[in-house]
Amino acid sequence: MTPPQAADHTTSPETTQAAILAERQRWMSVLAKAPPLALETLWGSIETKPDWTYLRQPETGMVMLRGRAGGTGQRFNLGEMTMTRCAVRLPDGRVGHGYVVGRDREHATRAALVDALMQDAAQRDALDAAIIAPLEQAAREARETASRKAAATKVDFFTMVRGE
Repeated sequence: MTPPQAADHTTSPETTQAAILAERQRWMSVLAKAPPLALETLWGSIETKPDWTYLRQPETGMVMLRGRAGGTGQRFNLGEMTMTRCAVRLPDGRVGHGYVVGRDREHATRAALVDALMQDAAQRDALDAAIIAPLEQAAREARETASRKAAATKVDFFTMVRGE
């Protein structure tokens, strides 16, 4: 008699769905934070552009930014921010969404198109290498540059002790 096999939870449907959701959140975050000109340039490098229709035309509105006292305390409304959102549908039925800061309708549309295309597993790796990875690298370099500039202005304070 063989012992019962332990269930493999690493490939369960819930785990797979969670991994897909996390990956989509990653690329949508990158697209939302990308400089519009950089996304436009990378989008222009894609050889075959899909046909698509608007499911929701780009629309601009306000969103409430919330904060927490001390980072972990009670929530409070910090203020409002302008945001543009858009939804597109590809001929095969895939729907892409784009949410970007500001009033750039083209940026929101491009983000939605890339989101829709990235949902196809066959295209995902190529699009990730062509669009998402360069945007992530540029963001990482910008953060490192800002960090180096901030570190250059660091002041070390010390307490002088009187020698009595």
